[in-house]
Amino acid sequence: MQAMKLRFSRMLAAVLTVASLVPATLPVQAESFRPGWRFAPPPGVTITESRPRHALALQANPYVSPTYLRQVVPYATSEHSGTIVVDTRQHFLYFVLGGGRALRYGIGVARDGFEWSGTHRIKRKAEWPSWTPPAEMRKRQPGLPLRMEGGPDNPLGARALYIGSTLYRIHGTTEPWTIGQNVSSGCIRMTNADVIDLYERVQLNSKVVVLS
Repeated sequence: MQAMKLRFSRMLAAVLTVASLVPATLPVQAESFRPGWRFAPPPGVTITESRPRHALALQANPYVSPTYLRQVVPYATSEHSGTIVVDTRQHFLYFVLGGGRALRYGIGVARDGFEWSGTHRIKRKAEWPSWTPPAEMRKRQPGLPLRMEGGPDNPLGARALYIGSTLYRIHGTTEPWTIGQNVSSGCIRMTNADVIDLYERVQLNSKVVVLS
């Protein structure tokens, strides 16, 4: 019994010695450490315990407001399924599903002076499209190239849907933070993830309605 008490006393002394060597104030990462996390989250990241409203909230682009997340919404319209409706005022593109529903995407639209509206058809689809800035655009922005091959640095992004005989397209972008704004020279911008999704759904000759 005496031997056991002696061993316990020695162990307690060792623990107290180690504890005395640990700083009273823990590092910031250690302070924010919680079970289930190997490291503390980086600055600016808030960990929430609440459940996302829908699974798409887990796919949110950090540059895009949650308002513009791709999602199925109620949508009353007389347009047939497969029609694209662009609401430039609200910065939404609707792909009509039928049954009073549509798949809604956030978009960037034309800035002041470049707005337009009308009904057309999708006449061409392209993956990683090349870009040939119109002469009028090069006149406004002399630094633009005559032509740019498709790729991750191309302003048209991952996909493009060409609208009728106009110069306008529904396309991706290298500037996802501009979704929800009036920024383009008339084209409809989407995040690359969204335009890839839309591209797979839209058929050639699909109807496009651009609202004013």
